[in-house]
Amino acid sequence: MTFEIIIAVIFATVAFWAGVAVWKAFHRGFIVPEGYAGLLYRKGKFVELLVPGRHVRWGRFWTLDAADTRKAYLPVAAQELLTADNIGVKVTLTVAYQVTDPVKAAHATQRWHDDIYTAAQVALRAVVGATPSDALLAQRVDIAAQLLARVQPQTAAVGVTVHAVEIKDVMLPGDLKRAFADVLKAKQEGQAALERARGESAALRNLANAARVLEGNPALMNLRVLQSLSAAQNAGSTLVLGVPGGLVPLKNGNGRRPDSTDTDAT
Repeated sequence: MTFEIIIAVIFATVAFWAGVAVWKAFHRGFIVPEGYAGLLYRKGKFVELLVPGRHVRWGRFWTLDAADTRKAYLPVAAQELLTADNIGVKVTLTVAYQVTDPVKAAHATQRWHDDIYTAAQVALRAVVGATPSDALLAQRVDIAAQLLARVQPQTAAVGVTVHAVEIKDVMLPGDLKRAFADVLKAKQEGQAALERARGESAALRNLANAARVLEGNPALMNLRVLQSLSAAQNAGSTLVLGVPGGLVPLKNGNGRRPDSTDTDAT
């Protein structure tokens, strides 16, 4: 009886470990992180797209590739280009993209990063070549929209959506920089001269209005003199006052009429 029990235990142990070996050989667990998509293959053939989470498959020869589906940015190095007016410039771009079809991105092209880069380069050359240099500096938003419209159809063919194409820098030749700086300086100086002329005209109009008011009311000159004296006293300044010829004398405070003595003295 004891021998039979031992044999049974041995067979059970062997069966258990054989089951564990089979389970390890045919059980495959996969974990797809958040922000990624899992491309499941068996014997090198694509089977299905896995969402983030844990997945279990039975059998052998399973493999998994993870595709990053988060939004990212691709810098495009400075490109030496000629504008419509034959000015040599260097332009750098930043492309905001996202893999929206991981299956197509993995199978339709070898390197979809290179496809995005090449599409941005070709679009930049076409748009800059048809744009004058001054418009290239002043209309960056419109030019970026043109670049986006050219790049999107090409990247969509490889499963990538381009959200934005932004012009990062526009580098001009040194002599052209100085020319633009001189033009800007001239514009600013002209604007400043115009503002000074407007201010002087407004000041002259105010003086002319004040002169007309004083001409019609000579007594206002006395009030203006008193205001000047009060302001000088508050500021602690010394004021040298010359009495203007048009000053209207103030009446005597007691309101006394001149008597005969005054008249005789006069």
